Amino acid sequence: MAQDVADDVAKHYYDRKLHGVDWDAELRETREKIQKATSSNLAFANIAAMLDSLGDSHTFFIPPRRSVQLDYGWRIQIIGERCLVTGVRPETDAATKVRPGDEVLAVNDYRPARGNLVRIEYVLNVLRPQNKIEATIRSVGGQERQIEIIPKTFGPTADPWLREEEHKRRQPHFASLDDDVLVVKIPEFQFDEEEVNKLIDEARKHKWVILDLRGNPGGSEESLRLLVSKFFDHEVKIADAVSRNGTKPRIAKPDHRAFSGKLTVLVDSRSGSAAELFARVVQLEKRGIVIGDHTAGMVMEAEHHRLAHEGIPFGASVTIANLIMSDGKSLEHVGVIPDELALPTVEDLANHRDPVLAHAAEIAGAKLSPEDAAQLFPYQWPEPSPLAGQ
Repeated sequence: MAQDVADDVAKHYYDRKLHGVDWDAELRETREKIQKATSSNLAFANIAAMLDSLGDSHTFFIPPRRSVQLDYGWRIQIIGERCLVTGVRPETDAATKVRPGDEVLAVNDYRPARGNLVRIEYVLNVLRPQNKIEATIRSVGGQERQIEIIPKTFGPTADPWLREEEHKRRQPHFASLDDDVLVVKIPEFQFDEEEVNKLIDEARKHKWVILDLRGNPGGSEESLRLLVSKFFDHEVKIADAVSRNGTKPRIAKPDHRAFSGKLTVLVDSRSGSAAELFARVVQLEKRGIVIGDHTAGMVMEAEHHRLAHEGIPFGASVTIANLIMSDGKSLEHVGVIPDELALPTVEDLANHRDPVLAHAAEIAGAKLSPEDAAQLFPYQWPEPSPLAGQ
């Protein structure tokens, strides 16, 4: 598997020089570590570490599908410079031990921060799912404690090669605050032209759109291009894609149906990739205001390549282009700095309030309390498949 993944990266990676990494040496070292690995999880971790040496958010190992899926029962997120619990799944072990607003000081001896939370979650959810995790928590009241969380076990993990179809079901949804202001929530950039046209038809009935891209990890280039075309009355260069074969502009053509009213974009630390590109285009084109938290800084163009060994499917996500914005800069490892920083407090999370959306609504001239804002698009916990026989 290590050999196949290394060959795939060498063949397709956007930088032919692999950032100066001695790729043959990395592969040799990885093979030696795999020979000494005491479990498949450790072997997979070694392959993942090889790809991680490139320091690229979109190049990573996709291990074989697992027979069970673990749900730790919480959602955690970097807000400002703190890692906070933003949600707890009912009827889980976590629900008896943490609550929204608690600060996570450590997970299995690692202190979560902007630079490593994605890696921590990748290890726990993909590479080495844990039968228990240990965490250091600081409660809303300031007390620190050590806890142990036992995850809930469900049926097989979703086939990663079917994720695109799953994403297509995550359509944009919207709510009118009044005759003038529309709030649009886009969970991912996985929608087609029919879906975005429905959104724009509704938007054109209003004077102001609040586009909520918080928690949006990105998605397809085509969905991004579609959305940009619906909010600009002129041709927009989203970015220049710099690949191993040269540079090509990513252009969004104007659309006669485009929304011409005022625009606010909400982002947070989980806004990644296409969501970050959209927000930065809005800033560079002076189309609207971006409010929220500093974004993820995970902005490259990648492909998922499916591989197999002895009938076992696995693969790799491989970056095929770096994206350079019209200001000549890449957002990778940088992210988007919002025009206005707006963050929920621990008390807001504990009391299920969304002051960021409420503030955006106030700017647009609409009345929306933080409590009502939090209920506008409540988080829906995914429903994993049950274990066989249950």
